[in-house]
Amino acid sequence: MNKILRINMGHKGSPKAREEYIGEYAGLGGRAMTSAIIAKEVPPLCHPLGEDNKLVFAPGLLSGSYAAMSGRISVGFKSPLTGGIKESNSGGQPSQMIGRLEYAAIILEGKPNDDTIYKIIINKDGVDIVPDNSLKMLGNYDLVAKIKKECSDKIACISIGPAGEMKMAAASVAFTDMEMRPTRHAGRGGAGAVMGSKGVKVIIVDDSGTKTRVPADPEKFKQANQVFVQGLKKHPVTGEGLPAYGTNILTNIVNEAGAYPTRNFTFGKFETCSRISGETQAEIETARGGLTTHGCHKGCVIQCSGIYNDKNGNFLTKQPEYETVWAHGGNCEIDDPDAIAMMDRMDDDFGLDTIEMGAAIGVAMEAGLAKFGDADAAISLLKEVGSGTPLGRILGNGAAITGKVFGVERVPVVKGQSMPAYDPRAVQGQGVTYATSPMGADHTAGYAVATNLLGVGGSVNALKPEGQIELSRNLQIATAAIDSTGMCLFIAFAILDQPETFQAFLDLIGGFTGQNLTADDVTSLGKSILNNERDFNARAGFTSKDDRLPEYFKKNKFPPHNVKFEVTDEELDQVFNW
Repeated sequence: MNKILRINMGHKGSPKAREEYIGEYAGLGGRAMTSAIIAKEVPPLCHPLGEDNKLVFAPGLLSGSYAAMSGRISVGFKSPLTGGIKESNSGGQPSQMIGRLEYAAIILEGKPNDDTIYKIIINKDGVDIVPDNSLKMLGNYDLVAKIKKECSDKIACISIGPAGEMKMAAASVAFTDMEMRPTRHAGRGGAGAVMGSKGVKVIIVDDSGTKTRVPADPEKFKQANQVFVQGLKKHPVTGEGLPAYGTNILTNIVNEAGAYPTRNFTFGKFETCSRISGETQAEIETARGGLTTHGCHKGCVIQCSGIYNDKNGNFLTKQPEYETVWAHGGNCEIDDPDAIAMMDRMDDDFGLDTIEMGAAIGVAMEAGLAKFGDADAAISLLKEVGSGTPLGRILGNGAAITGKVFGVERVPVVKGQSMPAYDPRAVQGQGVTYATSPMGADHTAGYAVATNLLGVGGSVNALKPEGQIELSRNLQIATAAIDSTGMCLFIAFAILDQPETFQAFLDLIGGFTGQNLTADDVTSLGKSILNNERDFNARAGFTSKDDRLPEYFKKNKFPPHNVKFEVTDEELDQVFNW
């Protein structure tokens, strides 16, 4: 991939696209690419919804090749939710297709002068930017159905729903899966709002007539890929647990560990969590003719997704993921799997981050807008968001705004972004990641749960502060590097536990690029990405005071362990001290 596609939506007269040589960004992919472009080209103090912000789509270094698990895409921008740099990551088909079109990045720039919305069509022959106001306020499902009729089912779509058009800070960008359903989302940070501010409703990607990207050393690449796949298949998490029960296998595990945030981060255990667990979910999917094992893009070996049908056996949504089930479930004390699946469908259709919306609804319940456990009320609140009512716009701008408007103290956010499904008092390494990641509270930025609770890559006591700084630091470095390859983050389970699989991972990249990579090279890449991101945030006005959890996590004991977050501020300031 040696070219970048820039699309200026604010060009005089009409939007204009141009290709350019990759230049100084050569050798970068995924998060390394998005963070480098945002850090260099976006003024840190600009308004996130203004013309100076940019939205960058970057496939990984290996996307478009035969490498297993290489179909993730990074979306970079200045976040309207956090005010800092953001990389939001998604699966789906577009990454592989953009890679085969040889684009290392697609950049949306500028801002239209009116409220016209556009569809952008990208194929091997070039780019068409077409005004199409008939698409206004369509949900992602109706939008994709319309595009499918106009084009074909051989394409992929990158789109926003009504939340993105309304520029809500919790708005996501949807990516179609293998069945061309808008079920995969770059959810975190408000990417959909930035896309909406650019006047772009949908990007249609057509890779017809292209070829799979060829590695520099085909034999080395082939052998490494085989060893890598074998390693994934033999690891108990990636080879057994995730394919059988999806990410929601974690519900019973985290609940049993007393780390499952319940009733807006009040308790660590949800008494009826078994009703919404991965095991129960799989039983429902099987009984209704759905799927318990499914991949979100071609080349996926782990297959942690699934198909969730309604009571009549009709498709409702993809298998709700662990974070979604927690956010709309245990966090709100809702134990109805069908209600949670319906909210997942609504989030995907409206174009909303399920984590942020579940957290916002939990805060709203604490404020008395609805009772905890009331699934119908939660669905009604979500409908308000999709309709853009005044209340809906409050909720649609996230948990932090919701808490401020309704005077709630217990608002689980860092840098304005809501925490996912692990309480930082019961998983202290995860708390370090929440506090210090440039991205705001984000479990994927440095998934300490793997070591704190699952014993992957060693063991660090989840309830004690000792060792958590080093754990989070190393995982944040490794994650940034993995996010740059286009690989699914779940490969970390195998490469942390199996030295031969980690070496195969290095050889896979080396065989593709023609380099001989070492672990030190991966570390250097991860550090350089984090340096870019922290530099942007510093220029945007962030200080060490922003690398903190809300005070109540340090003051209020968390049952059943009755622990507080014990990592000190001085220790938090050492995470990036390399």
